[in-house]
Amino acid sequence: MRRADRLFQILQYLRGGRLTTAAQLAEKLEVTPRTIYRDVAHLIGSGVPIEGEAGVGYLMRDGYDLPPLMFTHDEMVALVAGARILQSWGGTKMAASAQEAMVKIDAVLPEVARERVGHISIHALQTPWQGGSWRAYLDQFEAASESPTRLRISYEDEAGNTSERVVRPLGVWFWGKVWTAVCWCELREDFRMFRLDRVTALTELDRFRPVKGQTLRDFIATEAYCHKGPDPRFN
Repeated sequence: MRRADRLFQILQYLRGGRLTTAAQLAEKLEVTPRTIYRDVAHLIGSGVPIEGEAGVGYLMRDGYDLPPLMFTHDEMVALVAGARILQSWGGTKMAASAQEAMVKIDAVLPEVARERVGHISIHALQTPWQGGSWRAYLDQFEAASESPTRLRISYEDEAGNTSERVVRPLGVWFWGKVWTAVCWCELREDFRMFRLDRVTALTELDRFRPVKGQTLRDFIATEAYCHKGPDPRFN
Protein backbone atom coordinates (compact mmCIF):
# COMPACT_ATOMS: atom_id res chain seq x y z
CA MET A 1 0.00 0.00 0.00
CA ARG A 2 1.31 3.45 -0.90
CA ARG A 3 1.97 5.81 2.01
CA ALA A 4 -0.62 8.29 0.72
CA ASP A 5 -3.26 5.53 0.73
CA ARG A 6 -2.21 4.45 4.23
CA LEU A 7 -2.50 8.01 5.58
CA PHE A 8 -5.98 8.27 4.12
CA GLN A 9 -6.99 4.96 5.74
CA ILE A 10 -5.65 6.10 9.13
CA LEU A 11 -7.90 9.16 8.92
CA GLN A 12 -10.88 6.94 8.14
CA TYR A 13 -10.22 4.71 11.15
CA LEU A 14 -9.82 7.71 13.48
CA ARG A 15 -13.10 9.35 12.46
CA GLY A 16 -15.82 9.52 15.12
CA GLY A 17 -13.59 10.42 18.06
CA ARG A 18 -12.93 6.82 19.15
CA LEU A 19 -9.63 6.03 20.84
CA THR A 20 -7.60 3.73 18.58
CA THR A 21 -4.19 2.33 19.42
CA ALA A 22 -1.22 2.15 17.09
CA ALA A 23 -1.29 -1.65 17.44
CA GLN A 24 -4.88 -1.76 16.19
CA LEU A 25 -4.07 0.48 13.23
CA ALA A 26 -0.97 -1.54 12.44
CA GLU A 27 -2.98 -4.77 12.38
CA LYS A 28 -5.65 -3.31 10.09
CA LEU A 29 -3.10 -1.84 7.67
CA GLU A 30 -0.62 -4.74 7.90
CA VAL A 31 2.35 -2.60 8.92
CA THR A 32 4.39 -2.23 12.12
CA PRO A 33 3.37 0.05 15.02
CA ARG A 34 6.54 2.05 14.38
CA THR A 35 5.25 2.86 10.88
CA ILE A 36 1.95 4.06 12.41
CA TYR A 37 3.85 6.29 14.86
CA ARG A 38 5.67 7.94 11.95
CA ASP A 39 2.48 8.31 9.91
CA VAL A 40 0.52 9.87 12.77
CA ALA A 41 3.38 12.27 13.49
CA HIS A 42 3.31 13.28 9.83
CA LEU A 43 -0.45 13.87 9.92
CA ILE A 44 -0.18 15.96 13.11
CA GLY A 45 2.61 17.99 11.53
CA SER A 46 0.32 18.61 8.54
CA GLY A 47 -2.32 20.15 10.78
CA VAL A 48 -4.67 17.20 11.32
CA PRO A 49 -6.20 17.51 14.86
CA ILE A 50 -5.12 14.11 16.20
CA GLU A 51 -4.70 13.78 19.95
CA GLY A 52 -2.98 11.05 21.95
CA GLU A 53 0.44 9.48 22.12
CA ALA A 54 2.34 6.30 21.43
CA GLY A 55 1.46 3.53 23.87
CA VAL A 56 -1.88 5.09 24.79
CA GLY A 57 -3.83 5.60 21.60
CA TYR A 58 -5.05 8.26 19.21
CA LEU A 59 -8.31 10.01 18.46
CA MET A 60 -9.34 12.74 16.07
CA ARG A 61 -11.60 15.56 17.15
CA ASP A 62 -15.07 15.66 15.63
CA GLY A 63 -15.67 18.13 12.87
CA TYR A 64 -12.50 17.48 10.91
CA ASP A 65 -12.99 16.31 7.37
CA LEU A 66 -10.86 15.95 4.29
CA PRO A 67 -11.12 18.93 1.95
CA PRO A 68 -13.04 18.25 -1.27
CA LEU A 69 -11.01 17.31 -4.31
CA MET A 70 -10.23 20.39 -6.34
CA PHE A 71 -9.32 19.99 -10.00
CA THR A 72 -8.86 22.58 -12.69
CA HIS A 73 -11.17 22.30 -15.70
CA ASP A 74 -8.35 20.88 -17.83
CA GLU A 75 -7.54 18.29 -15.15
CA MET A 76 -11.19 17.17 -15.01
CA VAL A 77 -11.29 16.89 -18.80
CA ALA A 78 -8.16 14.72 -18.73
CA LEU A 79 -9.54 12.45 -15.98
CA VAL A 80 -12.94 12.01 -17.62
CA ALA A 81 -11.44 11.46 -21.08
CA GLY A 82 -9.01 8.86 -19.73
CA ALA A 83 -11.75 7.02 -17.85
CA ARG A 84 -14.07 6.98 -20.86
CA ILE A 85 -11.32 5.71 -23.15
CA LEU A 86 -10.53 2.86 -20.77
CA GLN A 87 -14.21 2.00 -20.44
CA SER A 88 -14.42 1.55 -24.21
CA TRP A 89 -10.93 0.40 -25.13
CA GLY A 90 -9.44 -1.12 -21.97
CA GLY A 91 -9.57 -4.60 -20.53
CA THR A 92 -12.60 -5.87 -18.64
CA LYS A 93 -11.14 -5.05 -15.22
CA MET A 94 -9.67 -1.78 -16.48
CA ALA A 95 -13.09 -0.67 -17.71
CA ALA A 96 -14.78 -1.56 -14.43
CA SER A 97 -12.04 0.15 -12.40
CA ALA A 98 -12.28 3.30 -14.52
CA GLN A 99 -16.03 3.43 -13.88
CA GLU A 100 -15.55 2.90 -10.14
CA ALA A 101 -12.85 5.59 -10.00
CA MET A 102 -15.21 8.10 -11.62
CA VAL A 103 -17.95 7.21 -9.13
CA LYS A 104 -15.57 7.84 -6.21
CA ILE A 105 -14.31 11.11 -7.68
CA ASP A 106 -17.86 12.27 -8.36
CA ALA A 107 -18.82 11.53 -4.75
CA VAL A 108 -16.27 13.97 -3.33
CA LEU A 109 -16.34 16.71 -5.96
CA PRO A 110 -18.02 20.01 -5.07
CA GLU A 111 -21.43 20.44 -6.71
CA VAL A 112 -20.18 23.00 -9.25
CA ALA A 113 -17.35 20.70 -10.35
CA ARG A 114 -19.75 17.75 -10.58
CA GLU A 115 -21.95 19.69 -12.97
CA ARG A 116 -18.94 20.54 -15.12
CA VAL A 117 -18.03 16.87 -15.41
CA GLY A 118 -21.48 16.13 -16.78
CA HIS A 119 -20.94 18.65 -19.58
CA ILE A 120 -17.55 17.35 -20.78
CA SER A 121 -18.13 16.41 -24.41
CA ILE A 122 -15.26 13.97 -24.93
CA HIS A 123 -16.33 10.40 -25.65
CA ALA A 124 -14.70 7.15 -26.78
CA LEU A 125 -17.03 5.03 -28.90
CA GLN A 126 -16.77 1.28 -29.28
CA THR A 127 -16.50 -0.27 -32.73
CA PRO A 128 -17.58 -3.77 -33.91
CA TRP A 129 -14.04 -5.16 -33.84
CA GLN A 130 -13.88 -4.59 -30.10
CA GLY A 131 -15.89 -7.72 -29.37
CA GLY A 132 -14.30 -11.05 -28.49
CA SER A 133 -12.01 -12.24 -25.72
CA TRP A 134 -9.13 -9.80 -26.19
CA ARG A 135 -10.38 -7.59 -23.33
CA ALA A 136 -10.03 -10.44 -20.84
CA TYR A 137 -6.64 -11.32 -22.36
CA LEU A 138 -5.55 -7.70 -21.85
CA ASP A 139 -6.28 -7.99 -18.12
CA GLN A 140 -4.42 -11.30 -17.94
CA PHE A 141 -1.35 -10.03 -19.79
CA GLU A 142 -1.27 -6.91 -17.64
CA ALA A 143 -1.51 -8.94 -14.43
CA ALA A 144 1.09 -11.44 -15.67
CA SER A 145 3.57 -8.66 -16.44
CA GLU A 146 3.28 -7.41 -12.85
CA SER A 147 3.41 -10.84 -11.13
CA PRO A 148 5.47 -11.76 -13.25
CA THR A 149 3.98 -14.99 -14.64
CA ARG A 150 4.75 -17.03 -17.77
CA LEU A 151 1.88 -17.61 -20.18
CA ARG A 152 1.16 -20.23 -22.80
CA ILE A 153 -0.70 -18.70 -25.73
CA SER A 154 -2.17 -19.81 -29.04
CA TYR A 155 -1.54 -17.13 -31.63
CA GLU A 156 -2.73 -16.49 -35.17
CA ASP A 157 -0.54 -14.27 -37.33
CA GLU A 158 -1.63 -11.93 -40.13
CA ALA A 159 -1.53 -14.76 -42.70
CA GLY A 160 -3.76 -16.98 -40.56
CA ASN A 161 -0.95 -19.31 -39.43
CA THR A 162 -1.28 -20.52 -35.83
CA SER A 163 1.44 -21.31 -33.32
CA GLU A 164 1.84 -22.16 -29.66
CA ARG A 165 4.13 -19.92 -27.62
CA VAL A 166 5.36 -19.73 -24.05
CA VAL A 167 6.02 -16.08 -23.27
CA ARG A 168 7.19 -13.87 -20.45
CA PRO A 169 4.97 -10.76 -20.52
CA LEU A 170 6.78 -7.46 -19.97
CA GLY A 171 3.96 -4.98 -20.55
CA VAL A 172 0.93 -4.06 -22.63
CA TRP A 173 0.93 -1.16 -25.10
CA PHE A 174 -1.89 0.63 -26.85
CA TRP A 175 -1.29 1.93 -30.38
CA GLY A 176 -4.50 3.90 -30.89
CA LYS A 177 -6.53 0.94 -32.14
CA VAL A 178 -4.60 -2.19 -31.28
CA TRP A 179 -3.33 -3.48 -27.93
CA THR A 180 -0.11 -5.47 -28.05
CA ALA A 181 1.72 -7.47 -25.41
CA VAL A 182 5.48 -6.99 -25.26
CA CYS A 183 6.99 -10.35 -24.31
CA TRP A 184 10.11 -12.43 -24.23
CA CYS A 185 9.23 -15.40 -26.44
CA GLU A 186 10.83 -18.65 -25.29
CA LEU A 187 10.28 -20.25 -28.71
CA ARG A 188 12.14 -17.52 -30.62
CA GLU A 189 14.48 -16.68 -27.74
CA ASP A 190 13.89 -13.03 -28.52
CA PHE A 191 11.47 -10.17 -27.91
CA ARG A 192 8.11 -10.36 -29.62
CA MET A 193 4.99 -8.21 -29.69
CA PHE A 194 1.65 -10.01 -29.93
CA ARG A 195 -1.59 -8.36 -31.01
CA LEU A 196 -4.14 -9.29 -28.38
CA ASP A 197 -6.95 -9.60 -30.94
CA ARG A 198 -4.96 -12.47 -32.51
CA VAL A 199 -4.54 -14.46 -29.31
CA THR A 200 -6.96 -17.38 -29.46
CA ALA A 201 -6.22 -19.10 -26.13
CA LEU A 202 -4.25 -18.34 -22.98
CA THR A 203 -3.10 -20.37 -19.98
CA GLU A 204 -1.19 -19.15 -16.93
CA LEU A 205 1.94 -21.11 -16.05
CA ASP A 206 4.50 -20.45 -13.31
CA ARG A 207 6.25 -17.34 -12.03
CA PHE A 208 9.51 -16.20 -13.60
CA ARG A 209 12.44 -14.05 -12.54
CA PRO A 210 13.47 -11.16 -14.82
CA VAL A 211 16.70 -12.00 -16.63
CA LYS A 212 19.25 -9.42 -17.74
CA GLY A 213 18.91 -8.90 -21.48
CA GLN A 214 15.25 -9.99 -21.46
CA THR A 215 13.57 -7.10 -19.63
CA LEU A 216 11.35 -4.30 -20.89
CA ARG A 217 14.24 -1.88 -20.50
CA ASP A 218 16.35 -4.13 -22.71
CA PHE A 219 13.57 -4.23 -25.31
CA ILE A 220 13.30 -0.45 -25.38
CA ALA A 221 17.01 -0.30 -26.07
CA THR A 222 16.67 -2.53 -29.13
CA GLU A 223 16.46 -1.37 -32.73
CA ALA A 224 12.94 -2.79 -33.08
CA TYR A 225 11.58 -0.34 -30.52
CA CYS A 226 12.79 2.57 -32.67
CA HIS A 227 10.10 1.77 -35.26
CA LYS A 228 7.63 3.53 -32.91
CA GLY A 229 4.82 1.18 -33.88
CA PRO A 230 3.96 -2.52 -34.15
CA ASP A 231 6.91 -3.96 -36.08
CA PRO A 232 5.83 -6.50 -38.76
CA ARG A 233 8.49 -8.86 -37.47
CA PHE A 234 6.58 -9.05 -34.20
CA ASN A 235 3.07 -9.83 -35.49
